[in-house]
Amino acid sequence: MIRLTRLNGKEFYVNAELIKTIESAHTTVLCLNDGDKINVRETPQLVVEAVIEYRRKAYGARPVMSGEE
Repeated sequence: MIRLTRLNGKEFYVNAELIKTIESAHTTVLCLNDGDKINVRETPQLVVEAVIEYRRKAYGARPVMSGEE
């Protein structure tokens, strides 16, 4: 789960595995696998970073350094 902020300022958690796409319009819109859409204050880049961090913690993946194979 990642913590995000609704447009009204309330924080909430969303299952990062359910995010299908992230759109950038006037706000950031999360499109979920079930078709729901959620507007959040965070930028698309911050959402992506939160998802990556979640997956690193959940799956134990380590960051790949440039030049590594």
